Amino acid sequence: MADRIDRADRTLMTAQDDTTAAERDSQGRHDAIREHEVERTFDQVVQNGRPRLYRTPTELVASGTIAGVEIALGVLAFLAVEQATGSKLLAGIAFSVGFIALLLGNSELFTEGFLVPVAVVAAKEATWSRLGRFWVLTLVGNLVGGWVTMWAVVNAFPALRSTAVKDGATYATSSLHLSTFLLAVIAGVVMTLLTRMRNGTDDDVAKVVASVAVAFLVAGLSMYHSVLDSLFIFGGIHAGGSYGYGNWIVFFAWSVGGNIVGGLGITTALRLLRSGERLQEWRAAPGPHHDG
Repeated sequence: MADRIDRADRTLMTAQDDTTAAERDSQGRHDAIREHEVERTFDQVVQNGRPRLYRTPTELVASGTIAGVEIALGVLAFLAVEQATGSKLLAGIAFSVGFIALLLGNSELFTEGFLVPVAVVAAKEATWSRLGRFWVLTLVGNLVGGWVTMWAVVNAFPALRSTAVKDGATYATSSLHLSTFLLAVIAGVVMTLLTRMRNGTDDDVAKVVASVAVAFLVAGLSMYHSVLDSLFIFGGIHAGGSYGYGNWIVFFAWSVGGNIVGGLGITTALRLLRSGERLQEWRAAPGPHHDG
């Protein structure tokens, strides 16, 4: 009788061990010690980002163009405050108008399209070609919307022309040195961090605070942001600055390279590594929108 009970206990313990083993992840961690908050955030990133990659080309260009308009309004606020106070730090806080408009308007800024869309593709919920289309059309929309709006700003507020020319020259005539490239790298890191912070909370107030903080860092400290600073250059050109589109092309290539290194090569890569286990689970069971 005792032998039968002992065998039964061993059988039950073996079954429990098998069940526990089945619930462990690839690193041997069972459910109780997995970081569910990190995994829930990653799930939210993929779920929220997936529809963005399945927009039509027209929708992508429209969303990017609206974002260019909104960022240009932030530049307007920056120029007005800088001219009134002489402080770029205060102007950087004023620029947060643009980031808040992006947040509440659900429009697309190119440098905010690193973490979320890449996570969707890494999870096999969309293809790399969709990601490339998303980036190109969003960027085109950002630049077109920003160019047109900065033309309107300079002509509607002629008193800001001298400030627009001066700020545009900061970027259009800058040297291609390690320091300026690192300013672009840091800007890419900070912008992608903003995306992560926005996806890490459902509190709109917290999202607004994050937007103000990042605006202060990127605009107030004159980091090299490919889209934002292109709008400063466009404003200076419209206002009669001595630099031109050739200067802008050089600046844009330099800054977008740094933004990609910081946003993709550092922040996004580390975030994907941080959520590596959950990413592998997504890859093993692609969702209904997976298209090869």
